[in-house]
Order: sequence, then structure tokens, then C-alpha cells
Amino acid sequence: MPELAVLILTKNEEANIEGCIKSVAFADEIVVIDSGSTDATQAKAEALGARFVVHPMGETGFAGQRNFALTQTKAEWVLFLDADERIVPSAVETIGRIVSENIPMAYRMQRKNVVMGKMMHHGGHRPDYVARFYPRTGIKWHGRVHEGIDTDLAIKDLPNCIYHYTYTTWQQYFAKTNHYTSLSAQSMFARRKKISSISVLSHAFFAFIKSYILKQGFRDGYLGLVMSILAAVAAMMKYLKLQNLYRLENETN
Repeated sequence: MPELAVLILTKNEEANIEGCIKSVAFADEIVVIDSGSTDATQAKAEALGARFVVHPMGETGFAGQRNFALTQTKAEWVLFLDADERIVPSAVETIGRIVSENIPMAYRMQRKNVVMGKMMHHGGHRPDYVARFYPRTGIKWHGRVHEGIDTDLAIKDLPNCIYHYTYTTWQQYFAKTNHYTSLSAQSMFARRKKISSISVLSHAFFAFIKSYILKQGFRDGYLGLVMSILAAVAAMMKYLKLQNLYRLENETN
């Protein structure tokens, strides 16, 4: 009988890890790959039976962490989950059936995003599909920040699989945005991507238009407007940080 391992990447996720692990208690194995937590993440994960592996995040970023995670299990099937995500109970039977049938195929799972306690239906946080469930030997990951999979397998979509409790406080949102925009800027700098001051502003403007108008963020009311404005701010932060990296490089040459 094929087995399923759930692989969870963490760093200081004591507030989320218990809910995440409990939502996948049906799995044959749960492995937590931690990049250096200093809180109670390890104690809480191990108390629920998860295997905890410490692996510092290197230059390959999140893709490198996920590829390392694939080496930490012998299970035929793997399901990647972030600590702030939960498997929807109604999806458990479907997941079990796919594993038991053992037909090589990659699955994109529909994820519904919850922001500040509100389920988002539109805008930049509308439901999306993420490639998380597949045979262990059938995929590899690429990308330092917004990582994706490389696979020759056919890909199928599974609806209503994951609840993503993405932000619960504004402090958390701003801390995460600061972190991800820095990583994005560093990645673009490594590729020697150039950006003009006008482009910084235009990227921010179109980020708002895309979230609020094209993706109909206005239909999520006040929070939809706020998140669309913040999408523009995040885009501006990313490119301003890129400009700053070039400025610092020029000052040291």
C-alpha cells in the first residue's frame, strides 16, 4: 500500500504548527523541515508525532528547502503544506483515494485565503491553486522566493482542499512583506534586472489596478481596498530595494 508523507516548512511557527499538523493526522508520516526556529515550534511539532529536521535555508531559498524535504522521506506520495495552512476535512477522502490508486499525476490544490479572519473571494488573495500533491520522485522545485515545480507528470486540479490563514495581524503582514520584498529584490539584483524611477511608480500603480479592478478586489469591500493598496506598496518596496542595491554597489566601486 503506497504511503503519504506531509512535508511542512517552518521557522518560528509555534502559533500555527499544531493546527497544521492536526489537519493532516491521516498521513502516514509528517516531517517538519525547520530553518532555525527559536520558539516552541519543535516542541509542539514533536508532541504531535511529527519528525523534526533542522536544515538552514541556503542560497537556493524555499525551493532548496522543498527539494531537501523530498530527501527526508521514503513515502511514495508527498503533500507540501505551509504551517499557516490546513487541509479541509472534506478533502481527506479524496487525498486517500488518490494515494491508494497510485496513478502518477501531479495535483494543484485549491487554496482559500483567510485574511484578518475574513475569507477572501476576490483581489490578490482570491482562491488560487498551488501544486502541492504528487509522487515523491516525480517533481523538483525551482525558484528562490515564489517557487514552482518542474515535472513531466500530467497535472490535475483538486477543488476546495486548503484553508490558508495567511495574515492574522498587521504586524505579521508588514514583517512578511518586508522579508519577501527583500528576497525578491535580491533575486532581481542577482539577475541584473534594471529598473527606472518611472517604472517603480508604474509597477505600483498597475499592482493596484490588477488587484482592485482586474481581480475585482472591490467586491471584498473595505479589506479588498486595503489589500489592493498594500499590493501597490509591496510592489514599490520591492523595486525601491532593488534600486538601493544598485546604489550601494556603485558607492562601493
